[in-house]
Amino acid sequence: MTTTEPLRPDLARELIFRAAESAGRRAKRVRNQLDAVQLGQDRHADHADTKILRRILAEHDWPGHRLVGPEAARAAWSLALHADDDADFQRAATILLERAVQDGDARVQHWAQLYDRTLVNSGRPQEFGTQLLLAPAGIELGLVRAPESLDQRRASVGLSPIAIALEKVRRRIAQDRQADGSSTVVLAEVA
Repeated sequence: MTTTEPLRPDLARELIFRAAESAGRRAKRVRNQLDAVQLGQDRHADHADTKILRRILAEHDWPGHRLVGPEAARAAWSLALHADDDADFQRAATILLERAVQDGDARVQHWAQLYDRTLVNSGRPQEFGTQLLLAPAGIELGLVRAPESLDQRRASVGLSPIAIALEKVRRRIAQDRQADGSSTVVLAEVA
């Protein structure tokens, strides 16, 4: 990974803008602040984001640190992570992100989280415990393969033990509730 100027600052700006807009929409959706028309517009915007990211992946493979810089690579990951309505695209993005990780051009933690998301979306247990559920009783860990070795797998990709990750999420939710009376934590950032 590099700290030099990205090769495609234009793509970087677009990815960062789209990810920021998407995060804002998700926050409103979580807070139930959207009416039916806005929900439809929100879904349309999500599809447009996926379409743009699909085009970028087709032209450049994964938009990693060298191509767009770390912030925009994170933005691309966020857009792929939330492309839940297009499972085939999400799986393809996971493969390209894995290749970028192997080339030292992306974060392995991003791959682990996207990989878990594709597993959960296909009804299978996750590997790294990055996908959490907001249940009436609080935050819960989604179904995990071989839970007894979860912390070993998490360590292999640079993630903290699951107990620490869950506590971090619970603290963020408590802080969000104190700030505005709701739980708008972005679970995808916790890993």
